Amino acid sequence: MEQNKQALPKSMSGVVLTGHGGLDKLEYRTDLVVPTPAQDEVVIRVGAAAVNNTDINTRIGWYSKSVSEQTDTGALNGFEGVNDSDASWSGDALHFPLIQGADCCGIIVAVGANVDQKRIGERVLVRSIQQVGESADYICQTFGSECNGSFAEYTKALSKEAFAVESKLTDSELASFPCSYSTAEGMIERANIAASDTVLITGASGGVGSAAIQLAKRRGAKVIAICSDSKREQILAIGADEVISREQNLLTVLGNESVEVVIDLVAGSEWGKLLTVLRRGGRYSVAGAIAGPMVELDVRTLYLKDLTFFGCTFQPRQIFENLVNYIERGEIQPLVSKEYSFEDIQLAQQEFMAKKFVGKLVLLP
Repeated sequence: MEQNKQALPKSMSGVVLTGHGGLDKLEYRTDLVVPTPAQDEVVIRVGAAAVNNTDINTRIGWYSKSVSEQTDTGALNGFEGVNDSDASWSGDALHFPLIQGADCCGIIVAVGANVDQKRIGERVLVRSIQQVGESADYICQTFGSECNGSFAEYTKALSKEAFAVESKLTDSELASFPCSYSTAEGMIERANIAASDTVLITGASGGVGSAAIQLAKRRGAKVIAICSDSKREQILAIGADEVISREQNLLTVLGNESVEVVIDLVAGSEWGKLLTVLRRGGRYSVAGAIAGPMVELDVRTLYLKDLTFFGCTFQPRQIFENLVNYIERGEIQPLVSKEYSFEDIQLAQQEFMAKKFVGKLVLLP
């Protein structure tokens, strides 16, 4: 039996995704039911959420094996002929209507019967990639995908997935961290980046890319970032040692075997060059493919150079625990470009897809 249910309103506003497709599948409503906590859950009054690539990929069904184009191809209107049965990042069918939103900063306002009432009033961040079960590594769900997320006035989460955070940062600033920064930290941890490494980061102006710059620099590595030329100064300002324009030839600028690690969020037609610039014994870590998921691999490059590949989705609990510690110690900084109301989510996603900003776009109830 949940506690403090009487303190909650019965209805709330928020955004629901009604199916796979275009922006018209996002509906702002004011009659959504406020969630009720199960015995191990908490209800959170959302202070801020944020926009991520996974929101758009999920909406348009890009994760389906029936889609081979880059995200931008279907970002506005979706893809024709998407196979709904495998169109989520987990490979399972989604249940609509769905409240998306992988990033959440808010205040606990109610708790389930097994949760200490002292948690009420805590300011928390919700872990975006959540482990399913107690010991099943690599079995996980995304907040706002396999369960309702933060694009509403209230949301709920398992108590263990709501992490208390002590910080002077605003809700908007804190909401910019969970998904992007934990993804970046997971990639960096898997690749075992150290101070002796030179790291090449693709898509460096996006949420994960800009987070990876800060997190790699935190470990003392040298960072080379790839982004559009118009964002060069902003990317240098957040810590990159060198910036390469997307329009430049990577091999001409860097030459063969010039970096130890690649943090890739782009893939696409230029993917092969990333392996060429990796030194022998280099590590390639990937968590996105915004330029297209289909690439051409010369397997000889993989084995003759003794490269190691890391596909990065699952994150052990310590990744998020460490992230909260970095925030509380002021070791990483939020990069909020602009704020929108939930009602303007379609505009926010259009701006997100235009890629004219650095960092994160944040949504406010």
